[in-house]
Amino acid sequence: MNLVGHLRCFVVVAEELHFGHAAERLGMAQPPLSQRIQRLERELGVRLFDRSSRRVELTGPGRLLLDEAREFLARADRIYSLAERARQGGAGTLRAGLPSGLGGDVVAAIIAAFRERRPELRLDLRELPTDEQARALADGVLDVGVLRHPCDTRDLALGPMLGQPVGVLLPGPGEDEADEVHLADLAGRELVIFPRDEAPGSYDELLVTCRRHGYSPPAVHETANPQFALGLVLSGTAVALTPRTADTPGVVWRPLAGEPLVLRTSCAWRQAAEPDPAIAGFTAAATAVLRREAGMVPLDRAPVRRVTPRPASGFLA
Repeated sequence: MNLVGHLRCFVVVAEELHFGHAAERLGMAQPPLSQRIQRLERELGVRLFDRSSRRVELTGPGRLLLDEAREFLARADRIYSLAERARQGGAGTLRAGLPSGLGGDVVAAIIAAFRERRPELRLDLRELPTDEQARALADGVLDVGVLRHPCDTRDLALGPMLGQPVGVLLPGPGEDEADEVHLADLAGRELVIFPRDEAPGSYDELLVTCRRHGYSPPAVHETANPQFALGLVLSGTAVALTPRTADTPGVVWRPLAGEPLVLRTSCAWRQAAEPDPAIAGFTAAATAVLRREAGMVPLDRAPVRRVTPRPASGFLA
């Protein structure tokens, strides 16, 4: 019996409590999935689910075994991941994901800070949207990632949560840039924002907060290109919601009154029984750089200063 495969099916069915949804999530047909669960039940000698035409529920033994199955799968995935890295000659490599828009200076600083902490390891960095990072972490394709929240963090451990206040980029001169702007003051203006695919949770949360504070943009333009966003703002077509940016002629960045919009970011990795020193080193290095270079602050503290990123910093992502 393929115990790892059967247990993975068991965990997904337990989370969905619906064989059809679980089969879709696993990328397989429903009858083979049901057969796998039945074989696992015969092997273990217990019923894991109570099935009826209306619903599926975990039995007492099923609930008892669920956490153990998750822990077993986490360890198995780690073994497969290490074996694959060894086959590819990458046992001395840490695979890390980063979101887009951090800016070249921030990425370079993260690499330098990690090299200083763990010079014996090679850092394999990949730029990936948050949801793709979460899936890659769960599948053992990544060792650690930098995620935008909220997102699905089931079975993931998180590093310190950092916040980055969001302001508004407006057309106009810069002499009044210290003045705060209320979100409701932006009513009637179109909005430029990062693509939803980059971080769906952050995107949705930002738009919901805008509406809650009286700003429902008549149109939303999605772009990961800071120059395209800048062009829309310069033309007077739209405003952009973004962390503080470098000064640019013809536009002005202003803080939002009360700081209602904050981007939340943290490192994440798959939960394991023992902490990985390489992951801990990357988390410490990335967290320090994001605070120093990107103006992020621990969310349990109030912001103590404004930070102007270097001109290479990207547009809200």
